[in-house]
Amino acid sequence: MIEVKTDSELRLCRSTVRKGSAFPAASGIESREAASRLMGRGVASLEERNLTERRSLSALCGGKAAALVFTFLLCSVAVVAQTATPTPSPTPQELQVPQIAPDFRPTQRPLPELGRVGVEMDLQRPISVREALAMALENNKDIEVARHNVKIAEFDLTGARGAYDPRLSSSSYYERIVTPISSFLSGGSDGAVTQTDYTATARVEGLAPKFGGNYRLDFSSIRLTSNNQFTALNPQYPTGLTFSYTQPLLRGLRFDNSRRSIEIAKKNLSLTDAQFRQRAIETITNVQRAYWDLVFSLRNLQVQRDAVRDARTQLEHNQRLVAEGSLAPIDVVAAEAQVAGFEQTLFSSLEDVSRAENSLKNLIAENQQSDIWKLSLVPTDSVDLAPPTISLPEAMKAAMDNRPELQVSTVAREINQIDQKYFRDQTKPAIDLVGSYGMVGLAGSASGGVNPFTSSSVELRDRVNLLLDRAQLPLLTPQPAQGISQDLIGGYNQSIQNLLGNNFNNFRVGVQINLPLRNRTAQAQLGRSLVEGKRIATQREQLEQTIQVEVRNALQAVRSAEARLRASGIARNASEQQYQSEQRKLDAGQSTVFLVLERQTALTTARGNELKAQTDLNKAIAELQRATGNALTTNSIVVRVR
Repeated sequence: MIEVKTDSELRLCRSTVRKGSAFPAASGIESREAASRLMGRGVASLEERNLTERRSLSALCGGKAAALVFTFLLCSVAVVAQTATPTPSPTPQELQVPQIAPDFRPTQRPLPELGRVGVEMDLQRPISVREALAMALENNKDIEVARHNVKIAEFDLTGARGAYDPRLSSSSYYERIVTPISSFLSGGSDGAVTQTDYTATARVEGLAPKFGGNYRLDFSSIRLTSNNQFTALNPQYPTGLTFSYTQPLLRGLRFDNSRRSIEIAKKNLSLTDAQFRQRAIETITNVQRAYWDLVFSLRNLQVQRDAVRDARTQLEHNQRLVAEGSLAPIDVVAAEAQVAGFEQTLFSSLEDVSRAENSLKNLIAENQQSDIWKLSLVPTDSVDLAPPTISLPEAMKAAMDNRPELQVSTVAREINQIDQKYFRDQTKPAIDLVGSYGMVGLAGSASGGVNPFTSSSVELRDRVNLLLDRAQLPLLTPQPAQGISQDLIGGYNQSIQNLLGNNFNNFRVGVQINLPLRNRTAQAQLGRSLVEGKRIATQREQLEQTIQVEVRNALQAVRSAEARLRASGIARNASEQQYQSEQRKLDAGQSTVFLVLERQTALTTARGNELKAQTDLNKAIAELQRATGNALTTNSIVVRVR
């Protein structure tokens, strides 16, 4: 026989059963008699109530069901006669599902060790938030990397200033030159002139710190010997000292590449300072979050232990009632299932403690060999933090004044302005004033050789005078010989004296012009820097808007967490009262084991929610400190990056 009942009929039957209405005699069960038997036992399990309702429902609705079935069949025939047969859709039973491990049963293994992996529980390390922050700022790898970046920026600045360091260069060599001659006036013998020299040069050059000029000082010293007959000094010591200076008049006068590099290096140093502060604030926030996560996980572990303890107490209580005959044995099974469920949650909470502790240790440990890895961290700070009383305008002003990200954006804008200034200067023509002044020194030993010009003249004069004397004519008087100045006779020291005496000098002044016809490279670089400035300005606006959103969200999170903490406290108190009341009702026979276990689960959940609300409030406070940029000052931390 097929019984078909509509939802309305079922609701009607259930309401009739609950109201204790009369049932047909064929059912053999009277609702009032069933009620009296339930009252006589003092307490009834949920399974017995469901069985009573099903039997009453079957007896009451049996007659009505037949009529409904007949009506349903008539309607079905009429519908089939009027409507075409639809395409049958596949039923769930037609789905092809492969059987995967149909006979699976978990292997019964002994319970593993319930301690935290790699942690000796006897070695406890009390730790406060301030201690964790100090250890993180000292040992954290991200902070260490930020410190290295600051030092790198300092060296970059020193290197940029090194562009103005003078550069000294020198060279020395020995040289021998044999030159063939084809003229009597070349002064050589045997058809060649041989010359040897020892040459030493030195140069000092560099850039002027102001106005973009560059200077150069050259000194040369030579010892020269030659077989040339016309050489009056052999050996001789020529020396020279020349100073040259080039001064830009247009491009590079007010700003050049060296000054640009120094200014950018200064900005990069301040940029790394801001990035270091940003990294420190992020580390502080992460440590605070990890600390409060560890606090929550430890306290939640205690809550789960208390839940297991209460569940076992309830199990023992149910076992006593079963022994007294007040409860069915199935109620003990339900309590055992409750204990097993809470134990699963307990083991998951233990894993959460290990993860939270490892996260905090990762932030504060010096390295992977640190002893702190095997210690059990015990937070000591009170979780009852007072939320800050700050308005949204005050929080926004603090964020705009203190956020390192804004300082980073400001430095990027200043660097771009430096680039614009430099590339704008590069579009100008190069007009340079060039000047030099030189001094020359010379000394040597008189060669003592015969001058071929003067020696032949003396012989000719003597013969002419002999003829003049025979003719009794006046004789030719000898002309004074043009000798070497005594200032040039001497050694190397005499040459240096002549050099410093500035008796022999030279100078030069001129203008150099370098004018690119189109100069597209400089114009493109200037255009790129201008567009880069617009991009930085747009990013700055987006950053300020993002910071505003972060401040709003952080402040809202604090307010919401504060309200949730108050509400969760009320809910936890109410759950405790409900659980205790349900236990008393069960003892009085006015409740069921199902309701008691349900109240117990609700109490455990309420306690966990209260703990989470408190730690969420503490983490929201830390996030607000980060959003406003006050994490360093609020925690009384002074960061020294250099």
